[in-house]
Formats: sequence, C-alpha cells, structure tokens
Amino acid sequence: MSEFENSNAKSSSGSTFFNRSFTMHANTAESDASKVHLLLNNPSSLNRAASISKFYNSIDSVKGKVKKLCSLFESAKSSNSSNVHSPKVALRPAKSIGHSSSFSSGFNNPLIRLPGTEDRIVVYLTSLRGIRRTYEDCYAVRMIFRGFRVWVDERDVSMDSAYKKELQSVLRKNNPSLPQVFIKGKYVGGADVIKSMFEVGELAKILDGFPRIQPGLVCDCCGDARFVPCGNCSGSRKVFDEDEGLLKRCLECNENGLIRCPNCCS
Repeated sequence: MSEFENSNAKSSSGSTFFNRSFTMHANTAESDASKVHLLLNNPSSLNRAASISKFYNSIDSVKGKVKKLCSLFESAKSSNSSNVHSPKVALRPAKSIGHSSSFSSGFNNPLIRLPGTEDRIVVYLTSLRGIRRTYEDCYAVRMIFRGFRVWVDERDVSMDSAYKKELQSVLRKNNPSLPQVFIKGKYVGGADVIKSMFEVGELAKILDGFPRIQPGLVCDCCGDARFVPCGNCSGSRKVFDEDEGLLKRCLECNENGLIRCPNCCS
C-alpha cells in the first residue's frame, strides 16, 4: 500500500514537471503571438519603430556628411601645406635711381624737353598761397636748390601767365601741378621727385657741374622776386602814343605790368 502511494506520488510529481515545462513554452509562445498581434493591430507602435529606424538612418547620414567635411578640410590643409613648402620665386631688386641711369635716360620722360634751357635749372612755381599744399611744395623745392647755392631760373606762373601757357604746351596738360623742374632742358618732375632725389643724394650728383653762387646773395634790383615793374610804362601797362594821341597797351610788360629782372635773370 505504501509502495502504491509512493508510485502515485512520483507519477504526480513527474506529471507536474512536464506540465510546468509545457506551460512555460506555451506561455512564451503565447506572449510572442500576443506581441505580434499587438504590433499588427497597433499602427502607432509601427510608426514609432519606423521613426526610430529613420532616426538611426539620419544619424548615419549625418556621420557620413561629417566624414566628407573632415576629408575636405584635410585636403585643404594638405594643399596649404604644399603651398607653404613650395619653393618661393626670387624677386629681382628694383633699380636704384643712380646718377648715370636717370640723367642719361632723360629723367622721367626723355621726350619732354624745354628748348633753350640746356645750361640752367628751370623751376615753374607759384608765389601765391591760395592752395597751401602747392605753395609748401614750391617753397620746399626752392629751399632745396638754394641749399646747393646754384642759380635757378624761377618762373612764377602767378606773376606771368605766359609761363603757365609755356608749361602747358611742354607737358601737354591743361592744369599741370606745381612745381615742375627741368635740368639742362630735361624734364625731372615735381616736388616728390625732387625730395626723393635729394634724400638719396642723387640731386647732389646732378648739380655737381653747376657753378655756385655766394651764400646769402640777394639781388639788389628785385630782391629775389625775379620781376620788377616795367620801365616803359612804370607798371601801368599803358603808354601814350604821341603820333596818334592815344593810350596804347605797353608791349614790353606782361598782364601785371612786370618784366623779368634785368639784373639776375638776364
């Protein structure tokens, strides 16, 4: 009797073991089926899954773009480094404005010449102070030449309009800037050219052959103004013609009744 009970107990325990395993497998199968059923019947969950997949795909695309940008920057860096390490082109030094090169070539423009002035220095300038910069440039050039104690043929365009027309015809400009310098009949340039030549010592070499005057010498006749009143009309610009009994325009002076100083400009 006791053996029969033991056998029943064993059979019952074995059956419960098999039943438990069956229920476990059945439960897992049923849970998977229920999940599939929920996914199929619930579109929001499908959309969520699709959105998650899109998110990861977008991350992958962003990573690809970042890699492309990195490759572009690396290529640019490599090209810059190659340019840095590339051999540099040697630059030729500019020619200096030496005495032989500049003076023999006719200074700035060999085609511009002032006839009849091959033995002197001619400076076209103005003594009026209407334009401050122009007056300062004219004064600076005038003082530079006076420092070398050379005689300069100063042609003041404000005192005689004929000099202005003469300069316009030589330079072929309607309104040339002042001052303008000619040495031995050759055109040199304006104030900037004279200042640069003076600073580098070029002007001293060019003026070496000109005679020097006494320091502090001032013309007793005009006081270095280079102009004096006309002796024929006394600066009135009019003379009386006795034969016709009329006043006529004096032909010996300019529009201001002035003539060139016969003492220092003859």
